[in-house]
Amino acid sequence: MSKKVRVRFAPSPTGPLHIGGVRTALFNYLFAKKHGGDFVLRIEDTDQNRYVEGAEDYIVESLNWCNIPFDEGPGKNEKYGPYRQSERKHLYKKYADQLITEDKAYYAFDTSEQLDAHRKGHETEGKTFIYNWHNREKGRLVNSLVLTEDVTKAKIEAGDDYVIRFKSPQDETLHLKDIIRGDISIETNVLDDKILFKSDGMPTYHLANIVDDHLMEITHVIRGEEWLPSLALHQLLYDAFGWEAPKFAHLPLILKPTGKGKLSKRDGDKLGFPVFPLAYTDPKTNETSRGYKEDGYFPEAVVNFLAFLGWNPGTEQELFRLEQLVSDFDLERVHKAGARFDPDKTKWFNHHYMQQQLDLDLAEEFKAIQPKLAEVDVNFIALVVGLIKERATFVGDFWDLGHFFFVTPTSYDEKASKKALKEDTDNILNKVIKLVNATDDFMVKNLQTNIKGWITDNEIGFGKVMMPLRLALVGALQGPDVFDIMFIIGKAETVKRIEALVKSIN
Repeated sequence: MSKKVRVRFAPSPTGPLHIGGVRTALFNYLFAKKHGGDFVLRIEDTDQNRYVEGAEDYIVESLNWCNIPFDEGPGKNEKYGPYRQSERKHLYKKYADQLITEDKAYYAFDTSEQLDAHRKGHETEGKTFIYNWHNREKGRLVNSLVLTEDVTKAKIEAGDDYVIRFKSPQDETLHLKDIIRGDISIETNVLDDKILFKSDGMPTYHLANIVDDHLMEITHVIRGEEWLPSLALHQLLYDAFGWEAPKFAHLPLILKPTGKGKLSKRDGDKLGFPVFPLAYTDPKTNETSRGYKEDGYFPEAVVNFLAFLGWNPGTEQELFRLEQLVSDFDLERVHKAGARFDPDKTKWFNHHYMQQQLDLDLAEEFKAIQPKLAEVDVNFIALVVGLIKERATFVGDFWDLGHFFFVTPTSYDEKASKKALKEDTDNILNKVIKLVNATDDFMVKNLQTNIKGWITDNEIGFGKVMMPLRLALVGALQGPDVFDIMFIIGKAETVKRIEALVKSIN
């Protein structure tokens, strides 16, 4: 690539950032970093009616949490700034006027009521109304192509509402290229004359994003499939201005877990998983939506599973750190078909990243979310975490998996008791107490040798000893290795718990 690669992520600050948007940002980031390029954040806030206070900060925080920060954007390396479209609106009128002057766009004064009447009239005849070459100059519509120059000027000076529409060409075939979807051909006769600019001084997305991408020297536009229908117009605009267009790549949709339809917040609410990177409280309704961070996901896991929504490396490998994703990512390996979202697979990724975390780091997180551990030494918690994390998906699972390390059982699971307790269990456990007290060097290996040796020498069934012993220590037939539990809680606590079970039997 001769030019330095420059890509942009251009969200609208209208609410929380959906994981589909995060996936788009991620693919832009990976592509930029692979090619030594720049990842630009641009805030497309031309629609001020839908602007939500705090949404931009949420977007930035989300990208930072995912460890895919932008290189250039609002408040950061502003070489091509400003990076909010609302602060760039003085730029767009010049380009709209240029298209008017070159007869590539025109003023249209049709009211919404007039356009609705045209649509209804067409529907009555079983047709679809399209504002383009076949009707724009026939006098039924009110625009500068049929009005005289003086009348047009007078209407503008009088303050009449107007829009500037692009003049789509007639009887042409557009040959477009998309990195993911290949060659695309479109007949221009089916295109409508899209609105580029409004009399309130604000451009539409179509004009603003073309102008901004050109001025910011964007080389590749990597965006969602929903923008594919706009590709023809955007290429025509580049041609109209005489600019070199960037290369385009349209990412597949992220589908519901059923594989049918686009993934929405409602799907997450219904099936119990988040669709936003961070928790978000709507300032209008005060309703809070769940986030992957707050639900206990590691950012590395979120990035890994998002990368596989539409892309694969062509191998069996599934676990990729960000650095390897950068190295292996290739737009040519992105699928055209929609990517089904699998909530169970996201948990699978998180489980695997859990195993790679340092026990002490996990212990600190565990202590922070569990009030009952406030006075417990974090190094002791780390020992426990090392034993239970293999069965955990989230840090929040640790209490259920290991609460008995911190709290002495006060009752015993009824079903487990029926299974573990026999007529001679109290006698057996009293012998075990003697063995425990006799073990001076209270280590796992010594406990195993002494207790298992005694079981073998006395030809006792292992279950007759180990099940009630586990019940005494845990209160149920669950948990890691019994000897690991004994070692961590210590000799005195081990004896105390066995004696408590013996007492309850008697």
